[in-house]
Amino acid sequence: MNKIYNPKQDTWSEILRRPTKTIDDIEVTVKEIFKEVQKKGDEAVAKYTSIFDGIALDNYEVSKEEIQEAVDLISSELKEAIQLAKNNIYKFHAAQKTERVSVDTIEGVNCWQEKRPIQKIGLYIPGGTAPLFSTVLMLAVPAEIAGCKEIVLCSPPDKKGKINPAILYAANLCGVTKILKVGGIQAIAGMTFGTKSIPQVYKIFGPGNQFVTVAKQLATQFGVAIDMPAGPSELLIVADDTAVPAFVASDLLSQAEHGTDSQVILVSTSKKLIDDVEKEVQKQIEELPRKEIAKKAIENSKLIFVENDQTALDLINDYGPEHFIINSQFDDFYCNGIVNAGSIFIGNYTPESAGDYASGTNHTLPTNGYAKNYSGVNLDSFTKSMTFQKISQKGIQNIGKAIELMAEAEGLQAHKNAVTLRLKSLE
Repeated sequence: MNKIYNPKQDTWSEILRRPTKTIDDIEVTVKEIFKEVQKKGDEAVAKYTSIFDGIALDNYEVSKEEIQEAVDLISSELKEAIQLAKNNIYKFHAAQKTERVSVDTIEGVNCWQEKRPIQKIGLYIPGGTAPLFSTVLMLAVPAEIAGCKEIVLCSPPDKKGKINPAILYAANLCGVTKILKVGGIQAIAGMTFGTKSIPQVYKIFGPGNQFVTVAKQLATQFGVAIDMPAGPSELLIVADDTAVPAFVASDLLSQAEHGTDSQVILVSTSKKLIDDVEKEVQKQIEELPRKEIAKKAIENSKLIFVENDQTALDLINDYGPEHFIINSQFDDFYCNGIVNAGSIFIGNYTPESAGDYASGTNHTLPTNGYAKNYSGVNLDSFTKSMTFQKISQKGIQNIGKAIELMAEAEGLQAHKNAVTLRLKSLE
């Protein structure tokens, strides 16, 4: 692990640089597949499913029988855990609903705002060594609360043409309307353009590898929105001598095991804590089934000592972490001062894992510094705000002259005339 003591501010950007990779070659591949899916539809989807997933499928849609098989395969204990998580996620996101906002801006002019669901939502759920069925809950539950009419889920099939049963169980539990055995770039392209098997959607959500990430970004060029730009997972912890070293180490490792390009950082005002955490990491990592992945991520981790909390806070806001854990006696200072972070976890008994699974907050969060200008997924991510206005005779008389003057000053005579005609009709 890399220990850094009292880094100067002008070195922060270099020290905290994300392990991003060049996407030039990836973009070429993604664009080629997008063009082929746009032109050939399911034929291209079948081709790339065979190449990337090693399986030829006649039908991509998951059947009712396959869903029931998945339900039967899930243990009652896991079902209860998933239900608990769903309940908490539902409760937190349902609380985010807002009523219609209405105001008379001047006598006779009533303006209001209402939210409407995005009608067609696409969810991408990775498979592989870590099938993220928890992400199904994080995306499908708020989509259902928002009232999205179509919720389409794509996830890559295994070599037997199956999707992980936990993903199917969670999708069925949370109101997903169509589940498709399609992964990778071809899934994103399919939801972007629509094929005979894959419905076209208006907005795509969900994590994925660097190919999926670039594919989502390309989808925006074809009129499809996405949840946010994304990169490798990341976690930053600020801790002092009130923190428990074993807890801190476990949190660092929980993020490191996501992938070799995950980034984990500890910022501390205690050199002793840094040393103790380093020892705990070395101890705990040997017990992990995914230790080889975690070790590669930990090799690039940073243990940063700073002299005081203000410096720590400035550094953290400069970085803008996806996940931010506060294990400090001055937690109010950090809570009040943090302005750039995706999701914040406070205290020794609040692991980042809680937000990943069952506390109720959403784990789909901005990475790669995008916490400076993006929110994590929330109920509003699945809605659009629409404005309305209704103006009475008195209202148009109250604002009409101002509109005429402003339109004329901008050289837009037809805009002025639309008001002038109405005002004259009231004389």
